[in-house]
Amino acid sequence: MTRELALRGSSHGLGKVQTHSCGPDGLVFMVACHTLEAQGWRGSRVKESMGREPRANGHARPEEPRKAKPAARARREKPHQHGFAHRLLVAALKGHSSPVTCLDFSSNGKYLASCSEDRTVRLWSTRDLSGREHRCLRASMGLDHAELVRLSPDSRAFIVWLANAETIRVYKMTKKDDGSFTFTATSGDFPKKHKAPVINIGIAETGKFFMTASSDTTILIWSPKGEVLASINTNQMNNAYATVSPCGRFVASCGFTPDVKVWEVCFSKNGNFREVTRAFELKGHTAGVQSFSFSNDSRRMATVSKDGTWKFWDTDVEYKKQQDPYLLLTGQCAVLEPCRIALSPDGRTVAVAGGTDIVMYNTRRGEEEERFLGVHSHCITDLAFDTTGHYVVSCGDRAIRVFHNTAGHRAMVEEMEAMLKKTVNKATQERLEQQISSARKALAAIYGKKH
Repeated sequence: MTRELALRGSSHGLGKVQTHSCGPDGLVFMVACHTLEAQGWRGSRVKESMGREPRANGHARPEEPRKAKPAARARREKPHQHGFAHRLLVAALKGHSSPVTCLDFSSNGKYLASCSEDRTVRLWSTRDLSGREHRCLRASMGLDHAELVRLSPDSRAFIVWLANAETIRVYKMTKKDDGSFTFTATSGDFPKKHKAPVINIGIAETGKFFMTASSDTTILIWSPKGEVLASINTNQMNNAYATVSPCGRFVASCGFTPDVKVWEVCFSKNGNFREVTRAFELKGHTAGVQSFSFSNDSRRMATVSKDGTWKFWDTDVEYKKQQDPYLLLTGQCAVLEPCRIALSPDGRTVAVAGGTDIVMYNTRRGEEEERFLGVHSHCITDLAFDTTGHYVVSCGDRAIRVFHNTAGHRAMVEEMEAMLKKTVNKATQERLEQQISSARKALAAIYGKKH
């Protein structure tokens, strides 16, 4: 005989449980159902032996509304990557997750260092610039980020200017057996000496001194151990730019005044620091100079000014005999202010950047050769030629863009052809003809790949 038993007073609300007998088996069944309910099966339905749902107080038990699933967490949208295309674009180096602020090529030409607001410094292999894959090594800056980076002359270390700590930190690069590097910060940062924001840092090619320049009128010369060797007051109202010459002998600055001042950092024969002396000045602009650049041998310089012009100078002079540099050429700027300028290592090409645009000029006649518009989504923060002069690179957003320096190849052909007409030496003629042929082949390969 079938009988229904009700579980009254149960906090679990099981209701009635039907059993087929009121003997021990039925009791066991009832207790088992109660136990399941107590263990969390509260939302499940206990079926009767005939398949009907249990009832409470003679009415069908209403179903509990299902809980809505929590809304899926919105995916974090990636920042938009600025799109840019040009027939002379070699590569876009992508790895940084925040805007890149500074670039520097190693003296041996093997590496390109970049720093970013993403708290990393990356070391790119220049052998991969023209390839599809661009390998890089990553060095973390911890909780700070580097605004400026410079590689040491032996490519075994680099220095950075840290934005929050406001100091120079040196990182040693140790090469592993597999070809990768480890980066280790040396103990002790440089002491804080500047009273205004630092705008640039540099390492002499000789390795004898470092340079830091701030936006007031101060340039400091440091020993590699972090000792201040000299302090220079530029007397230019403010410093817009300053750097160390590629030869490692000079430091120079420009600012509010319409000139560029150059000093020689002097050392004794045994390598001890002696003094900083005034070398020469570049005078000719009618407004403040915004940027300047040296050729690889420091015998040529290029300057760009608020007066809307750029100038090309012969600085291979006997400044100790009071000889002044010669102005070779004045060109008109075709980009917006503020401007940055870069001179190719051989002095044949000038790149001027303003806003998000870059314009290439030859230094033979000052003519515009190429124009790259909208290269980055933000204003260009750095501009440089590689050590071979074959490429010009820029940064301004998260990508580093690399361009062919076709203007340099054309300038070489033009210069070699002019020399070929004048020479009568057969060996010299053959050498010039080979150089002309190589430059023409390089141009044909560049444009051939793009069409």
